[in-house]
Amino acid sequence: MMEWTMAELIANPEAMKKVKQEIDDVVGSDAAVDETHLPKLRYLDAAVKETFRLHPPMPLLVPRCPGDLSNVGGYSVPKGTRVFLNIWCIQRDPQLWENPLEFKPERFLTDHEKLDYLGNDSRYMPFGSGRRMCAGVSLGEKMLYSSLAAMIHAYDWNLADGEENDLIGLFGIIMKKKKPLILVPTPRPSNLQHYMNCPIKDRRDGDLSVHRKPTGERELEVV
Repeated sequence: MMEWTMAELIANPEAMKKVKQEIDDVVGSDAAVDETHLPKLRYLDAAVKETFRLHPPMPLLVPRCPGDLSNVGGYSVPKGTRVFLNIWCIQRDPQLWENPLEFKPERFLTDHEKLDYLGNDSRYMPFGSGRRMCAGVSLGEKMLYSSLAAMIHAYDWNLADGEENDLIGLFGIIMKKKKPLILVPTPRPSNLQHYMNCPIKDRRDGDLSVHRKPTGERELEVV
């Protein structure tokens, strides 16, 4: 999901600008992103949730089999029928979402602010619901948010020369990009220093007076 989130942010530079500004405001240039910062990164949270809405990891959730004859939306479902829930379609349904194909993180800061990953609202269930929902949601959420925040805090990101960001997915058990996202990172030296195990020197400006971590065996040069 990191690839999908970065792809959407690259395709929507205003959203990327807001995420970057929020991270800079919350974390600053004198620290690295840590777990205590995550609850304050509300726009990043909204951007990730919007990415999960448009690109759920599993477009079809784990199949269910009713124990008795059931009626769903006016359709009779016999006992034992294997039923797949098309969450990809539900989360793009224009009857449930305004401008559903638009990447709009703001929707999770206003009308849908209370939606989460627990599957308690049938409009938004990227990880399923109930006892069969993904068991690693909590850990995965923290890992994804921490990694994204650190990457955006430490680097500026742009498409590699000649590359396109097509946002086309390949349907399967999991939903992945048809064409891999290839980006070029540009270090933000004042922030990057807090993520390195070696001192950083900028050949253009001399020593950056970087906080040096204990290893101190290697040196990164920004050219």
